[in-house]
Amino acid sequence: MQSKGGSNHRASAMAFRSRLSILMLSMFATFASFYVAGRLWQDSENRVYLIKELDRITGPGGSAVSVDDSLRITACREQKKKLSALEMELAAARQEGFVLRYLTETDATGSKKRPLVVVGILTSFGRKSKRDAVRKAWMGTGADLKKMENEKGIVVRFVIGRSPNRGDSLDWGIDNENKQTNDFIILNNHVETKEALPKKTMLFFAHVADNWDAEFFAKANDDVFVNVDALGNTLAAHVDKPRVYIGCMKSGEVFSEPSHKWYEPDWWKFGDGKSYFRHASGEIFAISQALARFVSINRSNLRTYAHDDVSVGSWFIGLDAKHIEERKFCCSSWSSGGVCAGV
Repeated sequence: MQSKGGSNHRASAMAFRSRLSILMLSMFATFASFYVAGRLWQDSENRVYLIKELDRITGPGGSAVSVDDSLRITACREQKKKLSALEMELAAARQEGFVLRYLTETDATGSKKRPLVVVGILTSFGRKSKRDAVRKAWMGTGADLKKMENEKGIVVRFVIGRSPNRGDSLDWGIDNENKQTNDFIILNNHVETKEALPKKTMLFFAHVADNWDAEFFAKANDDVFVNVDALGNTLAAHVDKPRVYIGCMKSGEVFSEPSHKWYEPDWWKFGDGKSYFRHASGEIFAISQALARFVSINRSNLRTYAHDDVSVGSWFIGLDAKHIEERKFCCSSWSSGGVCAGV
């Protein structure tokens, strides 16, 4: 009897311990479930918060971006706000008439401001009398030329290439003239021929874009007289436009007869109507710095036609450039306020 009672006691103890173990395991599992659920809920809340923040920064519906990208976007927007503020200040300064002063004065350190325009007068061998007439009429020499650069921000240079017989008397004559006047841009990589005038114009714009930080670059012929004050005032009115092509705009007939003075070898490219697209007259025209840099970068790929003015116009047809019809650049007669006059 005693033995049987002891067995029952041990069995009861074992059952109790088993139930206790199950209870403890259940409690542990319950706590673990609560813990995992809490973590998942916290992660979910964090995700919702991050999504809301990204929506606030990038706008709803924006693509998912990293935190670094979000910081970059925020920085860019701050810079945009600063740029907008500066643009407003610049616009206000223009309304007050400060643009030309900014372009021609020096700052507190004495460093020069950016020139308003660099004018290249395309000339050739045997035309020294034309150059002397230009110097006497409006360009000046020596101290007068430097004064125009410093006070009006207008830099003027004659532009010429090299002789087909490199180093001959023609080259020597130009080098000697330049030693006396110091007012030439000599394109050493260009051979001076009448047929190569479009290429010369392209190399001029490439050269000045690489060597001057000016607002505009202008090309003129050596038989044109320029009113530098009218030129400066006209160009200053367009400083706020990033890509401009300014001149006396025209079109005209394309001549397909080889015997004609203005023969165009590529006449068939201009369609059945045989009419050139709109372009600035080659007597004088100006382009902004951005367009000159475009010419410089793409000089090896730009197509030239028989005439330099048509060639320049063709370069800007496919660009987001603003063509400005400026009648003051029409040199047929010296009108009041006109920029130029042909002689």
